Amino acid sequence: MMKRILWFTMTPALLLADVAIAQQYPMLDAVADRVVQKYQQSSCEQLWQERAAKKGKPMPEGEQRAIQAMHNDAQMRAAFIDRVAAPIANKLFECGMIP
Repeated sequence: MMKRILWFTMTPALLLADVAIAQQYPMLDAVADRVVQKYQQSSCEQLWQERAAKKGKPMPEGEQRAIQAMHNDAQMRAAFIDRVAAPIANKLFECGMIP
C-alpha cells in the first residue's frame, strides 16, 4: 500500500520537474526533438555515411554554440542527455555502431 502511495505522489512530481526544465530551456526541447527524430528516421546506412563524412570537418557554428552552452550549464546538459540518450543509443545499437 505504501509503495502505491509513493508511486502516485512521485509520478506527478517527476512530470512537473520535466515541465519545469522544458520551460527553463525552451530551445532545448526543440533541439532534442529534432535530434531524436533524425536518429529515428535515418537508416543505418545513412548514419554510417554521415559518420564517415563528418570525420575531420568542423562543426557548424550553431552546434558549437549549443555544445558550449551545455558545457557551461550542467543542468541543461543533463536535461538534453536525458531526452536524447535512450533513442540514440538504441538506434546505434541496432545499426551495430556500438557494441
